[in-house]
Amino acid sequence: MKKSILVTGGAGFLGSHLCEFLINKGHEIICVDNYYTGFKENITHLLDNHNFELYRHDITFPLYIEADEEFRGPVNLGNPQEFTIKELAEKIIILTNSTSKIIQMPLPVDDPVKRQPDISLVKKKLNWSPKVDLDEGLIKTIDYFKKISNTL
Repeated sequence: MKKSILVTGGAGFLGSHLCEFLINKGHEIICVDNYYTGFKENITHLLDNHNFELYRHDITFPLYIEADEEFRGPVNLGNPQEFTIKELAEKIIILTNSTSKIIQMPLPVDDPVKRQPDISLVKKKLNWSPKVDLDEGLIKTIDYFKKISNTL
């Protein structure tokens, strides 16, 4: 069934891919972004699609839009594979050929014990699960940020 779905942060790295995924599933997308961390270039290929609307807006201010699908709170699109922040930092240092050093500090009192995203909501609502493993996703993310850093 075709739905009208609001995607906030739709011009960001994840949001733009979510917009594309939902359009390919036949839904109408209302994309809202203030371009603070997102870029219009991420969604220019969607602008001519009649199932895509774009609004430049800061969602910290009220926005009144009609949509069939509403998610309260974030919809986690993370990879449910669990790993430590140290393991993630080590992978990023290797993949970016960085000379950065990892400095271990005491954990904050509110630091989460479990770092494994719960993707049950996105599986249920969108029938989505990751198809890219952590290493491949990091490589694509690093390449993306290399590309946009050269255009700024």
